[in-house]
Amino acid sequence: MRPPVTRHHPAEGAARRPYRLLIVEDERRLALSLAKGLAAEGYAVDVVHDGLEGLHRAGESPYDLLVLDIMLPGMNGYRVCSALRAAGDDVPILMLTAKDGEYDEAEGLDTGADDYLTKPFSYVVLVARIKALLRRRAQGAGASRVHVLGELRVDTAARRVLLAEDEVALTAKEFAVLEQLVTRAGEVVSKAEILDAVWDFAYDGDPNIVEVYVSALRRKLGAGLIRTMRGAGYRLERPERPETVR
Repeated sequence: MRPPVTRHHPAEGAARRPYRLLIVEDERRLALSLAKGLAAEGYAVDVVHDGLEGLHRAGESPYDLLVLDIMLPGMNGYRVCSALRAAGDDVPILMLTAKDGEYDEAEGLDTGADDYLTKPFSYVVLVARIKALLRRRAQGAGASRVHVLGELRVDTAARRVLLAEDEVALTAKEFAVLEQLVTRAGEVVSKAEILDAVWDFAYDGDPNIVEVYVSALRRKLGAGLIRTMRGAGYRLERPERPETVR
């Protein structure tokens, strides 16, 4: 028998459908504390304490966002995230972990997670990250825009990248970094601007994480596409005037 899901819903009478969040966290006191606080913020929150159960719940019912711990029984958070992305589920995922360090963050985000928070963390920061991810998802639901730079074609609404007609698989964070560069092709975009747009103002990790993702993009799209402007930031080179298809 599968374990029951703990549900925390906002007070009745809300003006709109509340965002549905799933918390997958084996520290029960922390999970329930977060759930109660987020329900008070107006979210409808479900809680499970096992990675495999979290994967089942996320696959059965549409959620607006997942808060996913990494060290979980049943299936760790990396595998849960990777399985969801492999199944085509693009739900925003905020990963939680007691680990720290750039490597762990890059590993988590490379599985397809959208953001990362290291324990212990501020509840205020958690709420800010959740709001930023939900806002980013809502903004991405607008009209399609396709940016064409030579053989590179980036659809920022469909979140697809083609290079010489071949589709290139990018993680959620890789795509977000590329989006900041392609929408300002030919301009210098600073590391701070990328951090603010992609990781949110509340990010408190190593700012060099941007370099990790720029390096990943160079490996996948070509070393000469993104140029480092020392002391200033990065510039996406354009061989010709870029086109924007509406």
